[in-house]
Amino acid sequence: MIDVLLVDDEPAGRRILREYCEAESDLRVVGEYGDGAAALDAIRVSKPQLLFLDIQMSPLNGLEVARALDGDPNPSIVFVTAYDRYALDAFEVCAIDYLVKPFDQDRFRRTLTRVRSRRPAAVDDGGRAALADLVARLTSSVGAATEDKGRLLAESGGRLHVIEAGRVEMIEADRNYVAICVGRERYYMRSTLYQAEQAMSLQPMLRISRSCLVNTNHVREVTRTFRGDFILILSGGATVTSSEGFRNKVRDYLNSMKIASS
Repeated sequence: MIDVLLVDDEPAGRRILREYCEAESDLRVVGEYGDGAAALDAIRVSKPQLLFLDIQMSPLNGLEVARALDGDPNPSIVFVTAYDRYALDAFEVCAIDYLVKPFDQDRFRRTLTRVRSRRPAAVDDGGRAALADLVARLTSSVGAATEDKGRLLAESGGRLHVIEAGRVEMIEADRNYVAICVGRERYYMRSTLYQAEQAMSLQPMLRISRSCLVNTNHVREVTRTFRGDFILILSGGATVTSSEGFRNKVRDYLNSMKIASS
């Protein structure tokens, strides 16, 4: 039996991993954690043989957890991430693989084939050095992928979806989450509005209120309220209204469009 620990700050991500693990007769989930710090403590106590480790977490991310492992032996690590720009199909070090969200059960089982074929395996100094090199490369890769910002990972209907940034019409703050609007569909991502704005930096995002960002590529009509606020109609049919504090910012944007078209 392989003892497995699941580490992902998204409940939907942990649920999918748990369901896939429960379908395998030789896997036993011994813990689930939504942050790296708690997971690191649990790893040192329970000593799982296999670790599914999300990379993008805070305050301690998955790469930092991997660096901090100093047990003997360490668990086999499968990194899990939404970014695929630098993803490799597999690594030949300590049965490590790299799952890119969203992944299906077939891809999950291919990972398990690699894990099973390499157990039990002693990790020598060369293996530890290779693991350290892998973590260093992934650290650099994730930073570059974050700068790329071409896609977002968000949840809808209990499933994770990869969304092309250019399709996003509007993002609204919703407590600890943001709602991402694509046409009539709404997806949710655990993020602040500021973080979402940074993630959409390659798109022409316009903040029209404290809680709403609009992708100006999707603005189709603009009207005014009696108070003078702007009503924006987006390509998917959604209608949003600017707040008084952001009225000038919207006006400046519209004036810039007039200048560009003149």
